[in-house]
Amino acid sequence: MATIQKRGNSYRIKVSCGYNTAGKQIIQSMTWKPDEKMTERQIEKELQRQAVLFEEACMKGNVVAAIKFEDFSRLWFKEYAEIRLKQRTVEGYHQMEKRIYKAIGHIRLDKLTTRHIQKFIIELCNAEREDGRDRNGGKLSTKTIKLYKSMISTICDYAVKMQMISVNPCKNVTIPKVITPEKEFYSIEEAQQMLDLFRNEDESNYKYVCFYTLAVYTGFRLGELMGLEWKDIDFDTNVITVNRTCLYSKAKGGLYTETPKTSQSLRSLKVPQGVIDMLLKWKGLQDIQRQKVGDKWIETDRIFTKWNGLTLDRSAPGYFFKQFCERTGMRYVTNHSMRHLNASLLINAGVDVKTVQSCLGHSTATTTLQIYAHTFQSAQAAAMEAVAEALPLK
Repeated sequence: MATIQKRGNSYRIKVSCGYNTAGKQIIQSMTWKPDEKMTERQIEKELQRQAVLFEEACMKGNVVAAIKFEDFSRLWFKEYAEIRLKQRTVEGYHQMEKRIYKAIGHIRLDKLTTRHIQKFIIELCNAEREDGRDRNGGKLSTKTIKLYKSMISTICDYAVKMQMISVNPCKNVTIPKVITPEKEFYSIEEAQQMLDLFRNEDESNYKYVCFYTLAVYTGFRLGELMGLEWKDIDFDTNVITVNRTCLYSKAKGGLYTETPKTSQSLRSLKVPQGVIDMLLKWKGLQDIQRQKVGDKWIETDRIFTKWNGLTLDRSAPGYFFKQFCERTGMRYVTNHSMRHLNASLLINAGVDVKTVQSCLGHSTATTTLQIYAHTFQSAQAAAMEAVAEALPLK
């Protein structure tokens, strides 16, 4: 409720607008000076009206603490993100700070509008990638643009919770449609060629042969593969369980292990006996290596390790595969393409979307449909052709 204080021939109106991120009460005030010709009764009536109007303006977020969006965002990182979110998520948000602050960081939190954010999102659609990669024609993907919006929206949600603003300005922001190239992955013929060529690989590369074979048959993410331990494999039932993911963080000094990306990522998949046989062979080779290095071996139980038992560097599989493709003439694709290949094989085999979601460890079936919309459409078209062939119109 507004409080009124007389100061000479003017009045100061104060309203409490909650608390800032430091726990300090936010007090907004205004000064009103009555016209000299007004009577005491008129002054009293108008003063009450001004107090009500000012209080309504404060409650609607039209008058709040004068803090810039960049300054509030830095408080949000310290008070919320670094405490509540995963390390990799926080690092990803930090990478987006530069662009966000340049566009809207100078704007006062209470002055930030839907239009400001919408303009920034449109600019992102035409922005160049900062890492120099030619993925998506050198432009940001729709997924990346959505992440920018998500970060801003999350910060604004926190501001609403802290009673700094009354409405999240991101609510009505829309993401323009960005044409994203189809995901590149091997055809069935190319995948078979790769597996055939793996038979000719030297034993020194056998862990990488196992790595990519397992990637094709499970669709596990890179971090999930790197985090696999021998105890995650049930050799009696041929079931492999994802219990952790291995990630890299410069801030944490290198590789670190944490829970998988989502709760749905904790999953178990059954693999063919051939894959189990390959893993058993690699386990034997790893045991021989352990005996060779003796006391220098560090026991981690990890499946994919360096010479001394420590977890393999995340860049090592990709480095091997690039050289493998150069040696054999195979078309080079990224590690993540093996995951896309696995999804494509499942979808084209007629597996329903819910099962595909479960196998890939996506948080929702909607995510699966969004990522593999084109693949599902192609599979559906092929199914309709099969119906037409079975029941031809004469």
